[in-house]
Amino acid sequence: MRLDKFLCDMQLGTRSQVREMIKKGLVSVNETIVRHPDFKLDEGNDIVTYMGNALTYQMLYYYMLHKPSGVVTATRDNHEPTVMELLPDAGGKGLFPVGRLDKDTEGLLLITNDGELAHKLLSPRKHVAKTYYAECTGELTKDRIALLESGVDIGDSDLTLPAKVKLISQSESSYTIELTIMEGRFHQVKRMIQAIGGTVSYLKRLSMGTLTLDYGLPKGSYRPLTEQEVFDLKQSLSAASAHRISDAGAGI
Repeated sequence: MRLDKFLCDMQLGTRSQVREMIKKGLVSVNETIVRHPDFKLDEGNDIVTYMGNALTYQMLYYYMLHKPSGVVTATRDNHEPTVMELLPDAGGKGLFPVGRLDKDTEGLLLITNDGELAHKLLSPRKHVAKTYYAECTGELTKDRIALLESGVDIGDSDLTLPAKVKLISQSESSYTIELTIMEGRFHQVKRMIQAIGGTVSYLKRLSMGTLTLDYGLPKGSYRPLTEQEVFDLKQSLSAASAHRISDAGAGI
């Protein structure tokens, strides 16, 4: 791996910034100062230091993106701007968005290169909770809330799993809710609201599992997940797996 690429992956700066660090003699490889950005190193064995601090190469990366409206959730697209274009300097190889948010949907999006974690988060068997803030037109009655909370027909072979509804505000022709679902079907929230006679005019994902949107993060911006956020996310998925195994063993 090139030395400048290694330093970028370690999030020490942009490509131009780390090249400047290298040229200034701030970076050493195996206790020898290296001033050439294209120096090739073995990231698994060579010891790289920056200003005397040893750097351990990180393989897996986790970022929280506050997705804005107007970009598609994809690694690349020939016609539309993608969420990955909002992370031009993010370290990590093979990054991808976990799950999909519609082009006009905003909010929490996890970007990572941890395929195992992504698979668990998206697995229908895991029933990972996802909470959305939704502004809707139409009338929301107690009966319609009961439908959402018991499962509705959105045109698939099965009813949706029971959801949780938190009513925030309501008028004669519109309402605002937080809707927590345990699945990730195509356009699921919009289809659920449509199934009870309403229309979603604005949608934002607030949380996914234990991961909650950082409201200090401006739209279109991203930050690395904290160690605690990654730990909590993985622990919750492991606990869910252990619970299912226990239930199966008990014949539930």
